[in-house]
Amino acid sequence: MRKLRTIEMKRLSVDEFKEARKLPLVVVLDNVRSLHNVGSVFRTCDAFRVEALHLCGITATPPMPEIHKTALGAEDSVAWHYYASAEQSVEELHRQGYYVFAVEQVEHSTKLHHLAEKLSSLAGPAGYAIVLGNEVKGVQQSVVDQCDDCLEITQYGTKHSMNVSVTAGVVIWEIFRTLHNA
Repeated sequence: MRKLRTIEMKRLSVDEFKEARKLPLVVVLDNVRSLHNVGSVFRTCDAFRVEALHLCGITATPPMPEIHKTALGAEDSVAWHYYASAEQSVEELHRQGYYVFAVEQVEHSTKLHHLAEKLSSLAGPAGYAIVLGNEVKGVQQSVVDQCDDCLEITQYGTKHSMNVSVTAGVVIWEIFRTLHNA
């Protein structure tokens, strides 16, 4: 096996990316404090052509060298918007007809491995959104209360959470996979 060179991968230009069809998904970051986590989420959103990223509360916005360090330019390709609070973002998404999931451990959550069944039961929303929370406190309860449902990644180790950018990658991938297999 030979590793491919970047030029062989035929990636989209930023302009081509902006014009390309997007995954009907908006990712909402609720008070994510690490700029490296923000950059990593930008990069994952680029990888799966996510529609937009909402940066809320204390979540930093580009341009910032620390975001660029992990985003590697994805902050230029992925559409993003700033909201003073995640509640405002969720309100706007609901007005636009999105079905909004918080990614959080709650009573009666939808386990991520049951996502396909959940999405097939919904009556054609305009799109989907996921809210990811602060590295220590998670998604605020007031935001969880606004969401239509919660997604939970079943975990089998001793820890009760994963890094927010890792969680974003796992959940975005599963949504991408589910929607492309529908």
